[in-house]
Amino acid sequence: MAGRLDGGTSDCGSGLLLTVTRAMRGVPLDEVLVVTTVERSVVEDLPAWARLAGHTIVAVAGSGARGPWEVAVRRGAPPASRAGTATAGSPDAAAPLGTRLWLYTNFDCNLACEYCCAGSSPSAPARRLDPAVATAAVQELAGLGGREVLFTGGEPFLHPELAAMVTSAARLMEVTVLTNAMVFGRGTRRAALERLPRDRVVLQISLDSPDPGLHDAVRGSGSFARARDGIALARSLGFRVRVAATLAADLPGRDRVVAGLQALLADDGLPPENLLVRPVAHEGAARAGVELHLEDLAPEPTLTVDGAWWHPACVTNPSMRVADTPLPLSDVLDTIAATVHVTQAAASRGRTVFRCT
Repeated sequence: MAGRLDGGTSDCGSGLLLTVTRAMRGVPLDEVLVVTTVERSVVEDLPAWARLAGHTIVAVAGSGARGPWEVAVRRGAPPASRAGTATAGSPDAAAPLGTRLWLYTNFDCNLACEYCCAGSSPSAPARRLDPAVATAAVQELAGLGGREVLFTGGEPFLHPELAAMVTSAARLMEVTVLTNAMVFGRGTRRAALERLPRDRVVLQISLDSPDPGLHDAVRGSGSFARARDGIALARSLGFRVRVAATLAADLPGRDRVVAGLQALLADDGLPPENLLVRPVAHEGAARAGVELHLEDLAPEPTLTVDGAWWHPACVTNPSMRVADTPLPLSDVLDTIAATVHVTQAAASRGRTVFRCT
């Protein structure tokens, strides 16, 4: 026996499949992993997963109708190639796996938005990404044919080495930096902003309404005016700017808010395609929102200081953790690909695309 995994009460639809896939990658060929569970459906679902993944169930043991049960899985053939594994279940196209990567630069933020999927705030631990890790990840992505890297947080401009990370990445591919545009107006952060290459960097700036009302209600008093100042500054310095609004799907008057934002951007001279409207995800600090599930969520590989994740909206969700360390990126992508392969083979439906850009 090569190892044991305690599945607890998780089922295959709530992240156990990804956890088992991760664990199997550390098991030598023809060796056995024993999965312990108190969830009856796992005893039924794991054999189907094993067949699709090329593994073999060698024993199932348990006592009583409520378990616990032990399922012994022998490691079989390596996971399928990651080529062509990303699909979408909505009109928006999912980025093919391995073409782009999300990097959480840090988790502290000058704001404490009530729906923040990362649970960021001024009091949150910084948990800063090591620039060497960021550089290595981007270089590996480029070697795999990657085309885009996205820096997010927290507020990325609170990371003192953001400019170095972004500038290094921009030599290899397109870069997007997600920001609230409130902290780079002066001082060292203004200098960091001005160091960024205009031709390869897009600033995606958060703006939730065309006036202070809604935006300030969820982000803090005065944040609308400062965001607008940040947008104006970024554009005056020659940056391409995309505006992102996060609006609950059931927000009263949502269509009017979107129309107001479109009009505001038109007045600013920004084309309509530069506005992204995304729903609130029920992750992190959010008390409600769209429920995200691994089995039908298109993967957007995401690295943080303490691991790798299925999607940037799910970095506080243990069931969405792909790896305990951010590197090597190839292992992260192969684990995701193997999980997608199995879930797609088991269900003849696509995956939901939850857009963050």
